[in-house]
Amino acid sequence: MSLENVKAHFKKWNREKDVMEFDTSSATVEQAAETIGVIPARIAKTLSFRGEDEKAILIVAAGDAKIDNKKFRQTFGFKARMLTPDEVLEQTGHAIGGVCPFGLVNDLDVYLDVSLKRFETVFPACGSTNSAIELTMEELVQYSYAKEWVDVCKDWEEDGLEEAAV
Repeated sequence: MSLENVKAHFKKWNREKDVMEFDTSSATVEQAAETIGVIPARIAKTLSFRGEDEKAILIVAAGDAKIDNKKFRQTFGFKARMLTPDEVLEQTGHAIGGVCPFGLVNDLDVYLDVSLKRFETVFPACGSTNSAIELTMEELVQYSYAKEWVDVCKDWEEDGLEEAAV
């Protein structure tokens, strides 16, 4: 159901046929990178946090980035608390391993982390544990209805660029 919601979402831009479905799992950053054949940093992972009034907020970040609790609190004004797998499914309509900012069952605020900006294209999941789509930064902003770019991650600055050059 979740994959179909995402495909329906992309139909608005005639991009539903660009959703890739794999025979192998792409549920983790490492699995997705191996399946697609790119460095892990180019996997756009969607992280779900408890926002204000218990409404989730989604942060899409590079596969090699980790949430920086101090930056998160400075940006949003509250502590970074991740949702449980059940809460993620309830809030987004997507199960862990396929969470993405597309085809959501609720109107959630989506933020894109600057860790993604070093790439021409990235690969977010598409609602299942074996799907992805390749998007430019402009497409990611447009299709995710992102509110804004934020800087809430750490441990990615140089590492990803060095890997990309290898």
